[in-house]
Amino acid sequence: MRILIRPRWPVLALLLLAPTIPELLTGSTPVAPLVVDPPAFAVSFLGIVGLYGTGALLIREFVVYFRRGWASVLLLGAAYGIAEEGLAVHTFFEPAGLAPVGALGAYGHAFGVNWLWALGLTAFHAVYSIALPILLTQLFFPEAKDARWMDRGATALVAGIYLFVVALFAFVVGHGPSPVLLALFLAGIGGLIYLAYRAPSDLLSVRPGPRRIAAAALAVDGAIFFLGWTIVLVLAGSGGRVPAVVAALVLVLLSLGAITVVVRRVGTEDLDRSKFDFACGMLGILFAWDAVLAVRTPSILGATALFLYVLFRLDRTLRARASREIPVGVSGSPSG
Repeated sequence: MRILIRPRWPVLALLLLAPTIPELLTGSTPVAPLVVDPPAFAVSFLGIVGLYGTGALLIREFVVYFRRGWASVLLLGAAYGIAEEGLAVHTFFEPAGLAPVGALGAYGHAFGVNWLWALGLTAFHAVYSIALPILLTQLFFPEAKDARWMDRGATALVAGIYLFVVALFAFVVGHGPSPVLLALFLAGIGGLIYLAYRAPSDLLSVRPGPRRIAAAALAVDGAIFFLGWTIVLVLAGSGGRVPAVVAALVLVLLSLGAITVVVRRVGTEDLDRSKFDFACGMLGILFAWDAVLAVRTPSILGATALFLYVLFRLDRTLRARASREIPVGVSGSPSG
């Protein structure tokens, strides 16, 4: 069976961005071992590339092959989040007080599931593990955004790697779901994949014309989801004075509000710059999070410095592209 992957640079970029943003920038995977124990870091990072990177590649190929848009990216990203946290590392079922769930193992917990944690992490992976890496890769390599990167043989290979890594994590972690919960979450994943297949490609398309929001405001909008998640974490530590369902509602409403602002205020003109400004907000609030974590873990600032450089290079690339008057796409979908 032939295995063809091309172009290689965009594939490599997505493979690396998908795990680096949610793991290194949040401190979930420590940066310090890169210096003190490089072999251990390499093994750890290879594992998360096998999970995040292959998942992002498969989702990106699905969306391009079926000509879907950002709604499908987010739906498939949510399916990915359930697969990772529910089927692979089992944090949906983590006992209260244990890392990384902490207080969310009790706040919003019912019937053996950390429901509030599950909601937040499902949305987090959809946004930060899948949509944002795809968006950044698209901005760096616009010439490759509409093309398939893998043939059937390569797709089957990447899918096999992904499923193997999920199974490996599930075996190593243990304390997995009961058969009933496993069936429930598998059904949820299947339903999200079906919705992604059926979702119109223009479901979250932006409006034609110029954008009607300032760059700073768009960056703030990009930070809204993580701000909402931070509020949830604060409420979780408040001793249950605010019901968990209220915290969930806050997260959902803020996330929907952020999406609504993009759809209504961003225009098709200079769309790449709008995507960049939004991405700056999404990453900027993670930089602020890193500044807080740096009090205990200074090495995390290395990840911040890396992504500041990425944004700097991307800004220069977009400016150079604009100066050459390369036309920007007119669709709000991942292929535009």
